[in-house]
Amino acid sequence: MLIRNARLAAGRVRDVRVDGERIAEIGTGLDADDEVIRAEERLLLPGMIDAHVHFREPGFSHKETWLTGSRSAAAGGVTTVFDQPNTDPPTVDGRSFDRKAELASASAVDYAINGGVTAEWKPAELLSKPLGALGEVFLADSTGDMGIDVDLFERAVERASEAGVPVTVHAEDADLFDESVLPADPADSDDGADAWSVYRTPEAEAEAVDRACAAARNLGADVHIAHTSTPEGVDIAKKAGMTCEVTPHHLFLSRDDLGDLGTFGRMNPPLRSEARREALFERLLDGTVDIVATDHAPHTRQEKDASIWEAPSGVPGVETALPLLLEAARTGDLDYERVRDVTAANVAEIFDLPRKGRIEVGRDADLVLVDETESVPIRGEKLHSKCGWTPFEGMRGVFPDLTMVRGTVVYHDGAFAEAEGRNVRTARRDGDE
Repeated sequence: MLIRNARLAAGRVRDVRVDGERIAEIGTGLDADDEVIRAEERLLLPGMIDAHVHFREPGFSHKETWLTGSRSAAAGGVTTVFDQPNTDPPTVDGRSFDRKAELASASAVDYAINGGVTAEWKPAELLSKPLGALGEVFLADSTGDMGIDVDLFERAVERASEAGVPVTVHAEDADLFDESVLPADPADSDDGADAWSVYRTPEAEAEAVDRACAAARNLGADVHIAHTSTPEGVDIAKKAGMTCEVTPHHLFLSRDDLGDLGTFGRMNPPLRSEARREALFERLLDGTVDIVATDHAPHTRQEKDASIWEAPSGVPGVETALPLLLEAARTGDLDYERVRDVTAANVAEIFDLPRKGRIEVGRDADLVLVDETESVPIRGEKLHSKCGWTPFEGMRGVFPDLTMVRGTVVYHDGAFAEAEGRNVRTARRDGDE
């Protein structure tokens, strides 16, 4: 296959030849004996690697499945996902990993399966599996019994470091939550959605980021801080020499939007002030933020339609992340090289995916073709997540025309093709570099 006259993120127009699963040649005026995709100088990007999704299987398939979540990913230009462990059962031992791996075989995109850490985890079993990472390792009560104490956290980081497995941390210190705002009866509370942001304070994140980084440094290990929602958290992580991610909802939404979102805007960490959102976006622009990951965490409308204290935390986002960033680039708030780096190149480097993340000869042909002039309103009813809604309703995005995973077109102009995603860690273990 030859992609003719594609414009790369740096602005150069090139032909890109795909041979099997990989990029075979990049140049100008390449011979066109192959099937030709005429890019007509549309933008060609490496597929997004979303290092933080919750595809909900096993246990919560009414919210999302590997098929619906991965198709939503493909429609948004995501070609690899890292699925988090807080399913039912949680992915904390060999048996639960194997069960999730069977379900993941339905994925339309490549994937990694992350392991979790609880008091019941079995590190010898779990760390022998082809894990994407240990994550989300919770230093908070964000997911009930998935929260762990500092001693267990340190033991987990040490074991993972010995096994060469990355560690992703959910950093919020529950001791610094503002319990004075908690109602006597959550079911009868009429508190507005902003109460959740008041409750889970910015200070709780900053303290937990600092603690996680300090523990990692003491062990001579690295950790990756998930969904950092404050500029303070980003700065602490970077000063400590650790990597961090931010989500589209913390980049593009703030507490100012909660009047419209209501409980559909409840997530952990919560939305922050507009001033903090702007400061976070500035850190995206200046290179302080390493990557963008979605924390795609869908729930049904019925589940979200509850009091702010009883609604589940989480929002969908795997299909809208790249379109939102491309819209920001289209309007001049961001550049395409930065979009490429925070969605693909940097992610591949942090999580050791040498065949992913860049348009280079020898890399996987994970490619996304986009007409960056085609900006459209985001509508939940047109997205492909099983939950059928989005917190970005009415905002504008630039969606892919075509998404390719390892040389196979999996999405084109609204239609999906049969596809077989694979575990990127299994490929590494088999020596397929």
